[in-house]
Amino acid sequence: MITLKNLTFGYADKLIFDQLSATLDSSWKMVLVGKNGRGKTTLMKLLSGELKGSGQIWSDQLFRYFPQKINDKTQLTQYILDELYEAKAWEIKREMTVLGLSETILWQPFDTLSGGEQTKVLLIGLFLNDAYFPLIDEPTNHLDIASRKQIANYLKQQKSGYIVTSHDRQFLEDVGDHLLAIERNDIQLLTTTYSGYEADKKRRDAFEWSQNSKLKSEISRLKKSAKAKADWSQDREKEKSGNPKAKGSGSVLDKGFIGARAARQMKKAKGLSQRMDKDIKEKAKLLKNIEKVDPLTMCYTPTHHHTVIDEADIQLNRFDRTFFNPINIQLNRGEVIAITGENGIGKSLLLTYMYQLAINKGLKVSYLSQIDDDNQGDLYAFSEKYQLDYTEFLNNLRKLGVERHVFQQNIEEMSLGQQKKVALAKSLSESATVYIWDEPLNYLDIDNQHQLVTLLKSIKPTMLVVEHDARFISEVADDIIILEPTKNQENK
Repeated sequence: MITLKNLTFGYADKLIFDQLSATLDSSWKMVLVGKNGRGKTTLMKLLSGELKGSGQIWSDQLFRYFPQKINDKTQLTQYILDELYEAKAWEIKREMTVLGLSETILWQPFDTLSGGEQTKVLLIGLFLNDAYFPLIDEPTNHLDIASRKQIANYLKQQKSGYIVTSHDRQFLEDVGDHLLAIERNDIQLLTTTYSGYEADKKRRDAFEWSQNSKLKSEISRLKKSAKAKADWSQDREKEKSGNPKAKGSGSVLDKGFIGARAARQMKKAKGLSQRMDKDIKEKAKLLKNIEKVDPLTMCYTPTHHHTVIDEADIQLNRFDRTFFNPINIQLNRGEVIAITGENGIGKSLLLTYMYQLAINKGLKVSYLSQIDDDNQGDLYAFSEKYQLDYTEFLNNLRKLGVERHVFQQNIEEMSLGQQKKVALAKSLSESATVYIWDEPLNYLDIDNQHQLVTLLKSIKPTMLVVEHDARFISEVADDIIILEPTKNQENK
């Protein structure tokens, strides 16, 4: 069992957890979800002991955090595994076989392995010792679809529990039987899959919006009624004093009658006020966990041509390598084509080629690369450089969750996630006929992903996109092109 009692932790400018208490069964396969900055990684590092908070954490197991820190990535992979895990050679080789890894990589320097191979190597030892409980932070980063499925299957077949985070919704769906959600104002622990949580969250949000609307109307009605009764009582108090110009006004009989009636009305007004205060308190309890996600905007300018790009027999070479078998791309107006394939097959190279091809055809293209080191300087100068509408650019940044105080920083001083959002907001704010996006979901949380899906379904831009998130592709793509390796590549 893992028990948290009154766990409190925060950074200088932000409280992350306040008196958090929970009991978790170490046999559960727990998916940990929440917006970026909510504390998913922080919670894992508190459990592992890398961070220290107040409160108590009890567990009958030690914790092992993924990804592990590798001090010298130039070492042979075998030596790194020996340093990280106390495991027998046959155990490691068994796990490598399950994950589809060749034993030859054991005698390669770790830094020469692909991102997918490095991830799988670091996962190998997590389940070899029952004394450790695995904390798995973003194992899907930069992995292709096939590798994500492979790792999901690997986790599912484990007999012991773990906690795992990812921004890949399909992966989360596949690997968890329990879910821990860090919401705006509390923690939800549910026995469900990720899709079950999404459905439950929608129901809770819809109920709270409905209750909020009813209470808002009732409070407004009570305010008007209480004010009317209070105003009437005040007017009657004035009548008790009488009008010196009116004969008989202010008589003892009048004062007694009016005073008694006014007292009754004041009592009713006070009762209405108390009911109103109660409803206001009930209303304040609502909407605290509803995420405020504003819709993004996009400066798409469609061409009048039906077919925007039509290119046959595309096959790219670099040095002595041919990357993939020939493909045809016909991109029509308002169509999103997703390009998939294993890591290293040349997807990014293909997008670069298609970008240059589109430019040569005189098309207005917005290109979103995986990493753009040229994005530097302050945001205003950046928007001027790319002729963006500065207000729209900042609005999209804010909607993507970048805090306003970050707007004062130079781009190169921002976090990688913030830099990614700057690049995405730039692309959204560029007037373009064609959008070419290379892994747009990198560093985006699930709410941001929903924003993009909603936008693309609504705007229906002309787009080529490379992405490893299977659910995103299924939601937005009109067609999928799968890059297949050449025979020479298969034999390597």
